Amino acid sequence: AVDESELLTVPDGWKEPAFTREDNPKGLLEESSFATLFPKYREAYLKECWPLVQKALGEHYVNAALDLIEGSMTVTTTKKTFDPYAIIRARDLIKLLARSVPFEQAVRILQDDVACDIIKIGSLVRKRETFIKRRARLLGPKGSTLKALELLTNCYIMVQGNTVSALGPFSGLKEVRKVVLDTMKNIHPIYNIKTLMIKRELAKDPELRTQSWERFLPKFKRKNLKKRKEPKKKNTKKEYTPFPPPQPESQIDKELASGEYFLKERQKKRKKMEEIKAKQADAIKRRQEERNKAFIPPKEKPVVKTKKASTEKKIDIEAIKEKVKNAKKKKLGALSEEEVKLKMAADEKKKKKK
Repeated sequence: AVDESELLTVPDGWKEPAFTREDNPKGLLEESSFATLFPKYREAYLKECWPLVQKALGEHYVNAALDLIEGSMTVTTTKKTFDPYAIIRARDLIKLLARSVPFEQAVRILQDDVACDIIKIGSLVRKRETFIKRRARLLGPKGSTLKALELLTNCYIMVQGNTVSALGPFSGLKEVRKVVLDTMKNIHPIYNIKTLMIKRELAKDPELRTQSWERFLPKFKRKNLKKRKEPKKKNTKKEYTPFPPPQPESQIDKELASGEYFLKERQKKRKKMEEIKAKQADAIKRRQEERNKAFIPPKEKPVVKTKKASTEKKIDIEAIKEKVKNAKKKKLGALSEEEVKLKMAADEKKKKKK
């Protein structure tokens, strides 16, 4: 009896055998070719590295042609080509070169365990400003987010214009595509990077290989954004009616209604002059009122008289007379009767003590 977990896993160090001439000794029956255009700014670089491209493709018996006038690259199979998938890899190579991927990285596509993915992100966001901000978020400060993503997925990632070119193993390309699309949907790449880091640690444990990892992975809830502010002026649609609006009255209709149409030319002029004079009189009156406002005195507040506190008190004349008499009897510097009595009592006490 064989354990199911062993059947699902690939043995360590196992590699798929390479495709050789012995697998297809007769070669291909038909010639096939692919062509792609490249931008003007890539012309100088492609011209410089084209001999290396021809040499790399020559090992797989695939011809490569560079047309600088038309601005295109073409790859075609030959009679010696034995690998039918070589032309597909050659097509991917020229695609990557057109998307500003350097030759040193792009030539890795000719290996068996390396694939590429060109993700189109230009049409995912409507506003250009929002698109630029989200693309910059994918790069991160000084390219740190992109570097972290490359280390976790073992892929080379190139963000250029409206596309993201990725080069690496199939499992890594799947993760890169998910992160790029989520970033364009306004989900920060740091969340996906955190999930990838946890998955990397869990993959090292052989016991967890057959178990679900949902309980270990973080769950991020999307916060509800504030509701859009309602405009001050709301345009309310009128109710639909099948009948057209009434035709506006012409000047003749108005004159007929007021009876002005039947007046003579002289009477019309006189009426018009009277209206003008009435308007002028109103304007003069209004202007005069505005001027006279400066000469109108402001209303003064009424003066409030403060009631004086009654300080008059009834004076006792007889008491004053008695005070004056006592003062006359008294000598200057003499003691009062009470003071004399107190002094005499003090002297008697002193004598008794002695």
